[in-house]
Amino acid sequence: MSIKTKIATVALAALTVTAGVASTTSTAQAKPLGWGWGVGAGIATAAIVGTAVAASSQPYYYGYHRCGWVAQYNAYGQFVGNVRTCY
Repeated sequence: MSIKTKIATVALAALTVTAGVASTTSTAQAKPLGWGWGVGAGIATAAIVGTAVAASSQPYYYGYHRCGWVAQYNAYGQFVGNVRTCY
């Protein structure tokens, strides 16, 4: 994950928390405590961002091997498929 992606993720998380706090603040009234739109939107956004971050990272095997997909071609230069290789 690049530094730009990390900064964007932190900025989005800070914006979500700020929006959640701002949308749930109101005058003091005696009413039942509810979750509100801010908390629901924050949880939904956190789930979406968390899924995107988890899907974008590539796994490391044995602590030092990095594996990925490499294109495979036949003798005529035609694409056959992808093969998983580890460096």
